[in-house]
Amino acid sequence: MLADKDRIFTNLYGFQDWGLKAAQQRGDWDDTKALIARGHDNIIEEVKASGLRGRGGAGFPTGLKWSFMPKESKDGRPSFLVINADESEPGSCKDREIIRHDPHKLIEGALVSGYAMRARAAYIYIRGEYIREAETLQAAIDEAYDAGLIGKNAAKSGYDFDVFLHRGAGAYICGEETAMIESLEGKKGQPRLKPPFPAGAGLYGCPTTVNNVESIAVVPTILRRGASWFASFGRENNKGTKLFQISGHVNKPCVVEEALSIPFSELIEKHCGGITGGKDNLLAVIPGGSSVPLVPAEQIWDAPMDFDGLKDLGSGLGTAGVIVMDKSTDIVRAISRISYFYKHESCGQCTPCREGTGWMWRMMERLRTGDAAIEEIDMLQQVTKQVEGHTICALGDAAAWPIQGLIRHFRPELERRIEEHNAQFAEAAE
Repeated sequence: MLADKDRIFTNLYGFQDWGLKAAQQRGDWDDTKALIARGHDNIIEEVKASGLRGRGGAGFPTGLKWSFMPKESKDGRPSFLVINADESEPGSCKDREIIRHDPHKLIEGALVSGYAMRARAAYIYIRGEYIREAETLQAAIDEAYDAGLIGKNAAKSGYDFDVFLHRGAGAYICGEETAMIESLEGKKGQPRLKPPFPAGAGLYGCPTTVNNVESIAVVPTILRRGASWFASFGRENNKGTKLFQISGHVNKPCVVEEALSIPFSELIEKHCGGITGGKDNLLAVIPGGSSVPLVPAEQIWDAPMDFDGLKDLGSGLGTAGVIVMDKSTDIVRAISRISYFYKHESCGQCTPCREGTGWMWRMMERLRTGDAAIEEIDMLQQVTKQVEGHTICALGDAAAWPIQGLIRHFRPELERRIEEHNAQFAEAAE
């Protein structure tokens, strides 16, 4: 279990003020000039050494991503850092806690990370529904400007760096990095074809890196305490601390900072007061937000909660939005509801996703009521395979995976519903 002295987000629950003075007392903005004085490449190397992987879902090594940015501008184009605060993944609610209660961690992280990548400015793209969070973050940005911590000669480092807050309009697709860039440019939020990758031509055609809020907010602490401190938590390739967001059928749902690779059972027993109705009442868990496949109770209980441990179970850590479902859950209805969400949020650019998400949801609804034939289970599986991997962005995969997980682990339940429905019909016919 993570000791309090090792927590990065010390005001996660908002017991203290979010403002600049309180943030400085918690250690933010402490000699930021010295962090920047280490130089661009040293900061990137330190982040690489810490083993930090992106906290937005894909888990790509953060330092490596930064190193793709050009060292010098050959044609006078500036570079940009875009921070993804869209957080529209059902089950995820960690970034809003950072923005509400610890916004200065994010702003200082933006400055240090932006400097490391030689970025001219940071654009924070915040989800439209986060109204109070956006107000708090804007107020914190204003405080940092007034104190000379960002802007011209940021934190007296000799580096000029601006931070802009942009409010989205609540489209899930704008959480995808290139769709977010399109939206920032004032266009329809639709993913771009890659290449070119954002590091070559991103926002306004300039080199851009898109990172998650949590990935950026932990950077100053990693630099202050050292890469080896951060790398001391978690297993090989799964280093550091992570915000877990646990919702659903637990006695105390919460957002908690823990070391990666903590066993699922420990996460639930220590922080959430256990499963409602006890361990034996657990049915399944979606471990990483609604887009990853569910894992049945017997497989998840002792599993390490990290990127590789959950990948081995045929699921993923994603954003660590842990959705717990006990035996009172209508599992088919739950997955059908997720299918509806992806149908609704598809941007419609790629045919497999535009057409396939609707197909999958309609088939799921029939399976929910049992008004289907047994063969349709395999047909649905086939449709998910025709969507998965055939689209520009990962929304097609995100729509397919929950259904694949349901078929893989709960096929008998689907068959039972169909048989019951057919038996009722036969009875009525007699």
